[in-house]
Amino acid sequence: MKNEIEKREPQTNMQVFSSQENFEQSMRMAKCLSVSSLVPAIYQDKEKGLSNCIIALEMANRIKMSPLMVMQNLYIVHGNVGWSSKFLIAVWNTCGRYSTIKYEFEGDPKNDTWGCRATSTDKDTGETLKSALVTIKMAKEENWYQKSGSKWKTLPELMLQYRSAAFLVRAYAPELSMGLQTIEEVEDIRKVEDIEYQEIRKRENDVVIEIPEEKEKEPIVDTPKEEVKDDVKQPESIPEPAKQPIKPKEKAKIPDVFQTEIE
Repeated sequence: MKNEIEKREPQTNMQVFSSQENFEQSMRMAKCLSVSSLVPAIYQDKEKGLSNCIIALEMANRIKMSPLMVMQNLYIVHGNVGWSSKFLIAVWNTCGRYSTIKYEFEGDPKNDTWGCRATSTDKDTGETLKSALVTIKMAKEENWYQKSGSKWKTLPELMLQYRSAAFLVRAYAPELSMGLQTIEEVEDIRKVEDIEYQEIRKRENDVVIEIPEEKEKEPIVDTPKEEVKDDVKQPESIPEPAKQPIKPKEKAKIPDVFQTEIE
């Protein structure tokens, strides 16, 4: 009898993009949500509101949460999507796989070594799960602490709890966050990027005189210099000696043997 009742019960989970029938049904649900004043403004937008509602329905189905709760805790900061930390903690506590998140503080609250770990217990194995230690020193080194209007300065204890809880979820159950960061993490990271961009922009606008770096001088090696013909003066041509007139050869005096002396 129990099995028959379970079969008759409608399936509450619906994969929006698994079939045309599911998609058409999600369209009708999305139209209803987009005209409600209880959902945030991004879901009431005339051009993109309907599409945002459909995506929210898909995400709510995957983490088995109410679509309205997902819409009220999903934020967009400078084009990046993120969950609120309190929502992510609620998803962990209500998923049924783990015990409620607890927090363990370490160090002295008066210095930067003060930190927090989020802890929980796996209900199936009884294993104790702990997040990485988040300290004030880490917040300063990661530039979360220095930004203007930072909650790290005014609410350090709460920020340590939020960040350690986010680390716990990301380490042991990333499927609960669907790979998204918390809104606090998105804001911290975005602020650091803005600061770096402003510094680079300022350098571009400033007049900078670039001084070429001195190159290392190459060692001087004595090498035989090649003779450069262009630089060497060619010796002047030596004038040829004046040609002496050639005298006709004197005829050799041949004694006339046939001539007799006439007495």
